[in-house]
Amino acid sequence: MQKNTLQHKFPTRFFSAEKVLIASGGVGVAAILVIVGLLLSTLRDDATLAAQRSASNLIQLIEADIRRNTELYDLAIQGVIAAEKIPRAPDLPPETEHALKFARVATTRFMGGLLRLNATGDVIADSAYPVPRQRNFADRDYFLKHRNDTDLGLQIGRPIRGRMNDQDWRITFSRRVSDTKGRFDGIIVGGMRVAYFDQLFAPLQIGAKGAINLLRTDGILMARRGPSGEPVPVGQDFSQYPNFQRILREGEGSFLGQSNLDRQGRFYTFARLGDLPLILVVALSADEAYAQWSRAATVIGAMTLALCLGVIGVVWLMLRELQQRRANERKLTALSLTDGLTGLANRRHLDEVLESQSRLSARNTAPLSLLMIDVDHFKAFNDRYGHRSGDLVLSRLARVIQGVLHRPCDLAARYGGEEFAVVLPDTDAQGAMQVAEGIRAAVEAHPAGAPGETSNTVSIGVASRILAQEISIDQFVKEADDALYAAKRAGRNRVAMAGPA
Repeated sequence: MQKNTLQHKFPTRFFSAEKVLIASGGVGVAAILVIVGLLLSTLRDDATLAAQRSASNLIQLIEADIRRNTELYDLAIQGVIAAEKIPRAPDLPPETEHALKFARVATTRFMGGLLRLNATGDVIADSAYPVPRQRNFADRDYFLKHRNDTDLGLQIGRPIRGRMNDQDWRITFSRRVSDTKGRFDGIIVGGMRVAYFDQLFAPLQIGAKGAINLLRTDGILMARRGPSGEPVPVGQDFSQYPNFQRILREGEGSFLGQSNLDRQGRFYTFARLGDLPLILVVALSADEAYAQWSRAATVIGAMTLALCLGVIGVVWLMLRELQQRRANERKLTALSLTDGLTGLANRRHLDEVLESQSRLSARNTAPLSLLMIDVDHFKAFNDRYGHRSGDLVLSRLARVIQGVLHRPCDLAARYGGEEFAVVLPDTDAQGAMQVAEGIRAAVEAHPAGAPGETSNTVSIGVASRILAQEISIDQFVKEADDALYAAKRAGRNRVAMAGPA
């Protein structure tokens, strides 16, 4: 009971200084994490912007080259159409007429010659040969589209395998030819090898996992440079893929997404090539774009972790030191309020409890009881058996008293010498007499403190009342003390009650 009373007075919970220390450490760690998080976020944003700028520069470079060659091809096609409208001398040699018709055509390694197809799809003129080779292309989709659409303009066809010489992939450029009455009179068509785009894309720095895609607006893949060793799905339809649908919807911009081909995370930067039905997409690998940032983040993260652990360690050491200091203070305070021989509360603690309980009694109109206990014939026992035996008797008596008390609010104290006191809050006279009788009987039943003695006994005085302002603590103690001496005069080993409560 005594231990609980002291713990109530000096609780083991954290004090305000410890809470402030923990809060300060937590705020410090949180601030470090926030600052580092903002720094890493800024660095990541910088890496994203760098990837977008790099991709945008590539798009501008590629777009300029493709548009220039497309315009040259279209000028050559329109030149053939215009040349056919110029009147010719009936006796003009075929070689001369061929040279005039295809005067604007300049073939290169990747840009082949032009073919003039009539309304039935037969080749009637070939820029490469004065006498055209016999072929028919009436089944080609570009031929069918021009035949059915008078306003198609320049048509960029889907990739096809060449029929004339080699069988490599080509992209066709074609225009409709109409007679003087506006009726379909065939087309002019030329082919650009897809290898042109391979050569154009090859020197560009897109990383080992990057990709460049050229698509028609209907989703057909025209050309692609992907990771090394990846098959190029020229002619594949991407119109139903989510990435292409977003690109087609937005027209120009950037976003981070997953490739529909190899499931790699990439930065997609895309743009329409002028008024051409083409979309250019540069897809840089997110892993490569963030590689430098990832290395920096690893180093910064490790340093941040070490710093946070250091802060936590310092806070823990300071907290441990503070708790140790608190514990020492509690021990010292407890020692200042505890009797060294018996372990009960000392006179100072008793006075403090009586003061606080008397105020509660007056405020709550609750009874307060006080027991004054004295060991019978203790001086004679002490003289006969010595002070050491006397001290053992007092220590045993203290344990007996403690054993009888069962409430945390009850207080047992050493009043002085062989005299003890017990404070019983919210206890009336009847209850106090029961507790006092229990202590008396327990002491009497306890073995004697020296050979030849049957037992030690105690006399107990009881005072119980609701304390009011006109009754001082000293008067209250005197009432219990007078009752104690009344018990001694009545023969000792008994309990006496003070006047009516």
